[in-house]
Amino acid sequence: MATETLIWLIPLPPLLAFFLIVLVTNRSKALSHTIGVGAALLSWLGSMVVFFQALRVEHLGEHPFLSSINWLQTGDTWLRIGVQIDPLSAVTLFFVAWTIFMIFIYSVGYHNYGQPKGDHDRKGLPPHGATVTDVHGHSHTVLSVEPMYSRFFAFLGLFAFGMYTLVVSDNLLTLFVGWEIMGLCSYLLIGFWYGKPSARAAMIKAFMTTRVGDVFMLLGLAYLYSATGTLNYREIFYNPTVLNELAHSASGVLGLSAAGLISILLFIGAVGKSAQWPLHVWLPDAMEGPTPVSAMIHAATMVSAGVYMVVRIFPLLSAGAEGGHATTAMTVVAFIGAFTALFAATIAVAQNDVKRVLAYSTISQLGFMIAALGIGAYVAAAFHLVTHAFFKALLFLGSGSVIHGMEHGVLHTGNHKVDPQDMFNMGGLRKKMPITFWTFLIGGFALSGFPLVTAGFWSKDEILTDAWKHAPVVFVVLALAALLTAFYTMRQISLTFLGEPRTKEAEHAHETPWTMTLPLSILAFFSITFGWVGIPEYFPILGGIPKALGFTPNWFHEFVHGTLPLLPEGGAHGAMLALAEAANFDPIPLITSLVVALGGLALGYIVYKNIRPEQADPLVKPLGPLYPVLKNKYYFDELYDFLFVRPAYWVAETFTSKWMDRVVIDGILHFFAHLTGVIGNAFRDYFDKPIINELLGDRVADVVQKIGHWAREIQTGRVQQYMIVALVSIAAFGALFYYLLVLAR
Repeated sequence: MATETLIWLIPLPPLLAFFLIVLVTNRSKALSHTIGVGAALLSWLGSMVVFFQALRVEHLGEHPFLSSINWLQTGDTWLRIGVQIDPLSAVTLFFVAWTIFMIFIYSVGYHNYGQPKGDHDRKGLPPHGATVTDVHGHSHTVLSVEPMYSRFFAFLGLFAFGMYTLVVSDNLLTLFVGWEIMGLCSYLLIGFWYGKPSARAAMIKAFMTTRVGDVFMLLGLAYLYSATGTLNYREIFYNPTVLNELAHSASGVLGLSAAGLISILLFIGAVGKSAQWPLHVWLPDAMEGPTPVSAMIHAATMVSAGVYMVVRIFPLLSAGAEGGHATTAMTVVAFIGAFTALFAATIAVAQNDVKRVLAYSTISQLGFMIAALGIGAYVAAAFHLVTHAFFKALLFLGSGSVIHGMEHGVLHTGNHKVDPQDMFNMGGLRKKMPITFWTFLIGGFALSGFPLVTAGFWSKDEILTDAWKHAPVVFVVLALAALLTAFYTMRQISLTFLGEPRTKEAEHAHETPWTMTLPLSILAFFSITFGWVGIPEYFPILGGIPKALGFTPNWFHEFVHGTLPLLPEGGAHGAMLALAEAANFDPIPLITSLVVALGGLALGYIVYKNIRPEQADPLVKPLGPLYPVLKNKYYFDELYDFLFVRPAYWVAETFTSKWMDRVVIDGILHFFAHLTGVIGNAFRDYFDKPIINELLGDRVADVVQKIGHWAREIQTGRVQQYMIVALVSIAAFGALFYYLLVLAR
């Protein structure tokens, strides 16, 4: 099979799984998850074949795998859609395939083990399954299998289809189709347990917030198409003439060029999808969905899609970067990314929910990637996108394993008032859940950028290095964010796994089944080893090892940098390439990486290593009045509720319902109802009665009646009379016939 044909087929298995489960196998849980996991396996296998085929192509950026077809006719031309695998989409396909496949496997164990949080409230369904007796002798029924199990795997398959479609597309239109499919699936899966009011609120919040960004993105797509007549990557981003025209065409908005305005409009779409400030508020509430959904959103699909799109449009974003200076659009991107990275990291230090900490961590790490794109380091952003996907999927799935372990303890003690997601109710789980502990530790260290041995160190160090060279202010902000990242990560590890159990529930937690721990182990492997493909050649000692072993030094940089080979070395786009070049060795960013990672981890351990039961957070006193501000997320939810939600309800209830609906709309309807009555009465009095009824109806009836009365006279019932009439008629007709015959002669 040709590679191009295989690329077309990669997204199809999850889509077919969605339809099969919904239409055929929804009553069989075992068959449904078998189809779902099998579809994920097929897409993973196809992705791996395509990825390794891509590695064999020399200068893949210049000679990518391409295939397209006519889709919609636009006058005398056709809007074409197709698939494309270049270096960027190849590495993205690699991590997407692995993380999605692991999440599908994990989901089987997740929904077949223990009782997920919220089962008592979901849909009002009573628990069912095995009976458990607690320490007080009370019996409890365990909801061991998710009632909407098949539905979950169907939605998960559709989610995977959306992301695969986005990655393999060769144009922004089908990218947007995959983008919107994921938006729908996030709505369906965040609110999967829709019986819970908090889940219903979260699903609406996520859908509405991301739609704000999507409206601006759609405007950007429309503007780009009107300016270029195409949305194909290679016809826009690889065409210096088109880019120069866009860079030097005025948009008429805030002095931006056409390229700048289009880039900012598209970027706002990424702000919503990747939960950057100020559209960040939906992502923490997305924790209301099952844990595999959290991992899917935070690592494999949703938020990764936003960063991937910005990396993809980087030539447009940087069009007009004269003399190596960033464009206005790049400055906006750098500011949003750097601010979000620090902003979200400060919130994470005061969160107690094990998944909510990771949610704000995701927002912060995405800020690192966005900031890197703003300073021109698109390769570093792509590198951190891949490594982050592996260790963040690991951390979310690990948190789900922890929650399941705690749920077992809750069932054992019968104390359902204990929140199994509150880290202050945990402690000592390293002994109870050793596999989960070690894999979570690897993921946490990778998130913190633990030196040399984790993938997160190499990708984050490359971002800091580029920031130090091109944007010192961004470097300082990201360094502070990295310090806080290491601190809250060690805080999470210490509260969850170290010390002694602080509740009876933590004492009775135990390890989860292999279907949950196997994906953790595989993701932990990538959380360490994937960083090795990005070791800079200039790095002391380690930088020379790949070359000594016969491998390409800093393979990732060389490979992904080849995504943009066609732009000329000189001019504005040559300046863009200069921005994206890897920095030479400088000890300051390296030392900074080491200090913030190790210092943050050490500080987190010192502060949280000996937390006692019922002890308040040690940060409460040092932070003083700032602590509740951080704990309440700077009151952004309350602010948005005051500025947008309540006015919207007021408008709906007061303006729309009481005035627009009752006065305007009802008034218009009543007017037309009255007008229709007047017209109907006039029609009846002046047309229906005199013409239809009297002239046509009654007169015709009278004539018919008179004819009937006349014809009735000859119907006597006497046979002799009928025979006489017949003879007379024959004679008359014979005479008439004879007369006509004579005339004819």
